[in-house]
Amino acid sequence: MEAKRGIALLAAAFVVSPLALGLGIILLIAASDDDDGGGGGGDFELSAGTLRIGPGFVPAKYAGLIQKAAADCDQGLPAAILAAQIKAESNFNPKAQSKDPKTGKPIADGIAQFIPGTWATEGIDGNGDGKKDVWDPEDAIPSQGSMMCKLLKTAKKHPGYNGSPIELALAGYNAGWGRVDQFKGVPPVGFAEGQTYNYVKFIMAEQAKLTAPDTSGEVEMSGEWTRPVNAALGTPYHQSGGMWSSGYHTGIDFSAGIGTPIRAVGPGKVVSASRVAAYGRQVIIRHADGMYTQYAHMSELKVSAGDTVKGGQVIGLSGADGNVDGPHLHFEVRTGPGYGTDISPLPYLRDKGVNI
Repeated sequence: MEAKRGIALLAAAFVVSPLALGLGIILLIAASDDDDGGGGGGDFELSAGTLRIGPGFVPAKYAGLIQKAAADCDQGLPAAILAAQIKAESNFNPKAQSKDPKTGKPIADGIAQFIPGTWATEGIDGNGDGKKDVWDPEDAIPSQGSMMCKLLKTAKKHPGYNGSPIELALAGYNAGWGRVDQFKGVPPVGFAEGQTYNYVKFIMAEQAKLTAPDTSGEVEMSGEWTRPVNAALGTPYHQSGGMWSSGYHTGIDFSAGIGTPIRAVGPGKVVSASRVAAYGRQVIIRHADGMYTQYAHMSELKVSAGDTVKGGQVIGLSGADGNVDGPHLHFEVRTGPGYGTDISPLPYLRDKGVNI
């Protein structure tokens, strides 16, 4: 009965609805207890340091499917986001079924909690056995990833909406994109008794817990969290304008002159240190909580991909490389390494104790 109790408690604690699409409050109920049979991780090799696998985290038998579903998306969809969704939707129970608390009628099915109408349009035959089965994780998880990928792509077309692209996509998955359009962003607490608002909030917090710490560096990660540069704040997060290809600013700027030392805000591992189109010379660091920080427009790089860095370590010098109108540091916090997974940087840094 542990699976059934866990799912019921999750629904009660976070008041989230599985792929509600405007249906109102839904109580999450397991059709039967999960077992160790069925499903599977596919044949995708899981990269080290991606998902935290084990009791209380991501079941090993689903980790490969989740990782592959994320990798198949070209929009920068983190695997931990999909894993956190499944935890919220079904607590990784492929036999989970949601029912209307008033009528007792089934509403949503399976590990990813698709309602029948959405499954008819978004379900795919993930394992190639000739049928798409909402109860089969090998179909449901790829379908979830595919739908989230489409929503993330749509979200990036609305820079003026309230919320990052990942948050908007999550809101669209839970309440339907029409609700995101209605509220020009993540629906507020007052909508549907906070179901979608809390769903997004829960997943954004839970994804970090489901990401395994990166311990592959030879040097122990240490150091304090700090500002990335000793300079005043410039352009804020999500400011709209035609100078950005997305239509809005995906990070925050610091008005740092050329040659100003740029520091890693916290301990982590460098996953990228190169020159990339509009960002110019940039560094991307993965931190032990599963989040990524990006530092762009530098005049000189002081680290290489694969390096382990301490908080406060100099990783480069500020500059005006790339698509800029003057020297500054462009800084982002991301849920994944790719463009479009940005979240608001200041709350993240402040949660780490950075006075900014």
